[in-house]
Amino acid sequence: MYESLKLQTTAFHLYIFAFDDKAYKLLTKLNLEFVTVISLEQFEDEKLLAIKHTRGAGEYCWTCTPSTIKYCIETFKLDECTYLDADLYFFGDPAILIEEMGDKSILLTEHRYTPAYDQSSTSGIYCVQFMTFKNTSDGMKALNWWREACIDWCFAHFEDGKFGDQKYLDDWTDRFEGVHVLQHLGGGVAPWNVQQYDLSSSRFELIFYHFHNFKFITKDKVELGLYFLNKKNISLLYKPYVIHLQQISQMIQSLDSSSCYSGISGKKPFHWKDPIRVLKRKMKRIYNVYDTDFITKE
Repeated sequence: MYESLKLQTTAFHLYIFAFDDKAYKLLTKLNLEFVTVISLEQFEDEKLLAIKHTRGAGEYCWTCTPSTIKYCIETFKLDECTYLDADLYFFGDPAILIEEMGDKSILLTEHRYTPAYDQSSTSGIYCVQFMTFKNTSDGMKALNWWREACIDWCFAHFEDGKFGDQKYLDDWTDRFEGVHVLQHLGGGVAPWNVQQYDLSSSRFELIFYHFHNFKFITKDKVELGLYFLNKKNISLLYKPYVIHLQQISQMIQSLDSSSCYSGISGKKPFHWKDPIRVLKRKMKRIYNVYDTDFITKE
């Protein structure tokens, strides 16, 4: 994500929150330009530490989302801060997305689900992937409310109209002032909505793609998630991503050979007789596993 952003613009500063010591040590060693690395020791406060033991690792990351934004705005005296998921990849300058919000204080991006994959009722209308908060009364009111809500409840299941940190956003256009919902279709392209777009068209301006659920299963096999992806989109999106990740993995391995940075999930490859395959078919999902050579070949 960082390297793709740097290819599109240098008008940014990235604050990276390292959620374990291994990540913190490596990121510090990389000495990345335009980056400040923040450890949990620096970031965690009493409220977060008090509930940390009640959350799984992923749930705790979700819980911390609004707190990371608040920390950056207050600690570094920022006029605004944009939260980015680590599995985004930029194909264009995101400045156009932030400029679209004008004098509004909060920027939200919709999932824009393809109808066959619509999960709005359980996963939310909006996606916590690219969100901007300005350091204004409107921006901080929403951010502080969200932080308290996530500390109170943030789990990886649907319950009483809540899911993780994300379903809380559903009513923000009514609950808070100064909210802008992104209209630019090139911001927020993802496996659950890419079926609607012709990315090869000169009229479509792709800004970023969300590589949700992408995994290296082995060194030579990748999983692209559970949504239909045509060959054109695999070539346009996943080919440069896989090649870039392989290059980064080799670079990091040469820097620190004592640890493995391949990104391999260790997930057991799917067997065709596995009953879950039938369930996925009923949900109109696809199990996308490919050899990396197939993805990256000319």
